[in-house]
Amino acid sequence: MLINSDNSALLVIDIQEKLLPALHDGATFMRNSHWLISIAGELEIPMLVTEQYPEGLGATDASLLPLLESAQVMRKEHFSVTEEPHILNALNEKDKEQLVLIGAESHVCLLQSAIGLSEQGYDVFVVTDAIRSRNPSDYDAALIRLQQNGIQLVSKEMVAYEWLKKCNTDQFRHISRNWLREKL
Repeated sequence: MLINSDNSALLVIDIQEKLLPALHDGATFMRNSHWLISIAGELEIPMLVTEQYPEGLGATDASLLPLLESAQVMRKEHFSVTEEPHILNALNEKDKEQLVLIGAESHVCLLQSAIGLSEQGYDVFVVTDAIRSRNPSDYDAALIRLQQNGIQLVSKEMVAYEWLKKCNTDQFRHISRNWLREKL
């Protein structure tokens, strides 16, 4: 199944200031997260942001805030978003069947949220180049477990091109000029 821009939302899980320095390859993770959040903003994809116990882990990283002005930011204490009724209600209110997930940590909050959301009936897509754990082996184990639970593993470019659907539009040209041509 492809990701449909009209039927999906982006869930940004716990990209928080005090957690970032501990994440493996955090610079690449942040670059990829910025990239996908920017494209979601351009395409007006609904976004929801979670913060795990912000008193201890800090708020969402300040570098992301300008890109998340239209997003709801919601505090949580449970590792899975599905254990937080206010977050689950906010997701349900978006009335989207597909959820694209990025964030940290791959093997804890992201994994538990992805599985829980799948059990709630959502089509869940985890962006493998925009998730991280402190330990690379935990990241690897999370990918295996996600796949074993029927979660779709995708890359940031898969998501962007599936949201865009076709070339030769003003929207594609704008996004291509600003984000997709970074490697050309």
